[in-house]
Amino acid sequence: MPVHPIEERYGTDQMRAVWNEENRFSCIVAAEAALARAEAAHGMIPQADADAIAAHASGASLARAKEIEAEINHDMMAIVRAISEVCGDAGRWVHYGATSNDILDTATGLQLGQALDLLDEKLRVLLASLLDRANETKTLVCVGRTHGQHGVPTTYGLRFAIWASEVGRHIERLAQLRPRVVVGQMTGAVGTQAALGAKGIEIQATMMNLLGLGAVDVSNQVISRDRYAEYFMFLANVATTLDKIGIELRSLQRTEIGEVEEAFGARQVGSSTMPHKRNPIKSEQVCGLARIVRSSIDPALANNTLWDERDLTNSSCERIIFPEASILTDHCLRLMTIVIRGLVINRAAIRRNLNFLHGINMAESVMIELTKKGMGRQDAHEHVRIASMQALAEERSLAEVLISDPAIVRYCSKQDIERLLAPDSYIGTSVQQVERVIARLSPLCIVP
Repeated sequence: MPVHPIEERYGTDQMRAVWNEENRFSCIVAAEAALARAEAAHGMIPQADADAIAAHASGASLARAKEIEAEINHDMMAIVRAISEVCGDAGRWVHYGATSNDILDTATGLQLGQALDLLDEKLRVLLASLLDRANETKTLVCVGRTHGQHGVPTTYGLRFAIWASEVGRHIERLAQLRPRVVVGQMTGAVGTQAALGAKGIEIQATMMNLLGLGAVDVSNQVISRDRYAEYFMFLANVATTLDKIGIELRSLQRTEIGEVEEAFGARQVGSSTMPHKRNPIKSEQVCGLARIVRSSIDPALANNTLWDERDLTNSSCERIIFPEASILTDHCLRLMTIVIRGLVINRAAIRRNLNFLHGINMAESVMIELTKKGMGRQDAHEHVRIASMQALAEERSLAEVLISDPAIVRYCSKQDIERLLAPDSYIGTSVQQVERVIARLSPLCIVP
């Protein structure tokens, strides 16, 4: 029976497969086979024995390794023995010159490469969805909000483009961190490569080349965990972008705002007691799970502060945070892509909210025009501020109050004021900005 929700409720089969024990075992076996091949290439062990290990190591079973571990209480040595058993006489060379974390951390490098491949793909798919919505809504004018209050107009296209730009930076970050994170090591008991002799550096380089990994420049018994901490901070950064999008969509779906709505199935139930409810549950799930992903940062950073050449305090929590944070981030990327693709946009509500303050949110437009026509900027700000406060207090349109101020009508006619208070004409370069983002980021997209 599943215990953790990532076993059956959250996550994709692909990312779970990266972090399950079968794949972990396969990566360890691959690292041992690559070590033997590298050592043979540099004359450390017989070529025939290395060939035998490479040919037969994959025949080792996880079940047999677990049987051995139950007897000896050492997980890595149990795998070494399980591999040795299927390699015949050549088995005597398995793990030659290595310490446990040479193999374990190298296997982690393989898993991180696989995980980053999946995350990269999902980021690019989400980017495509955001750019599609940005292009679709680049001229859809809506009210902008600062501090939760109505401000000057913006466009939905600009909102989607801002999110897309953020996702684009995550794709860049992923490419930048990959060479620091997707690495392995073969440095021996405390990092000196003493067991490998004079050719230790060459053996490490050959082994990592065979595995498609980068090689550490220097290490002690373990790969320095600053590398892994960067991975977790990347996951937290991605999750926080998704959290940011989710919070905005949830806010815009509030009944009294009602500008967007998550897609709602014909037979979907929103509440066990309130039949009318249509809740933004996918966005809420993303926002909630982002908290868990962010919580992995503290143990990831603490894992870099080990005693001397190493201790074991990193091992237990890494068994939890690697699969958990990776699977949840992957899940949230998939879920938010579904939300963006299916998002229902209520244009009538957008227009209603845009006109809600009867022009008061367009006060800046009038202030700017008054300044252009000769009134001092500070004087213009004060006249329009007073008019706006009066309009709010008296529940009148801003135009009505403005035209009663002789200082204002001296510079702007009634027709000017009505033109200045039209929200569709006050979106600046937002359309061009959106088009620029689309042109720049479209080559990064994957369209499923």
